[in-house]
Amino acid sequence: MEVETDKKKLIESFRLHEKDTGSAVVQVALLTQKIKRLTAHLQNNRKDHSSRRGLLRMVNRRRKLLEYLNRTEPEKYREMLSRLSLRK
Repeated sequence: MEVETDKKKLIESFRLHEKDTGSAVVQVALLTQKIKRLTAHLQNNRKDHSSRRGLLRMVNRRRKLLEYLNRTEPEKYREMLSRLSLRK
């Protein structure tokens, strides 16, 4: 499974400690990967409105997590933006 190995590699590169799988940093990285994959899907399937709704939910959740990171740990927030090539 390509998606599972990508997910494991992503978690390993962004985790804060050995058993970290759910910190805000890891969640933002995973959501970004899902958003990119779903965006590519929607470019080919323009009428898939249920997936578009899911994409909007993911983008909103990522935005909220990034706001939380910016509020609590601004240096990690800036690092995440640069590592994931996100605009803000």
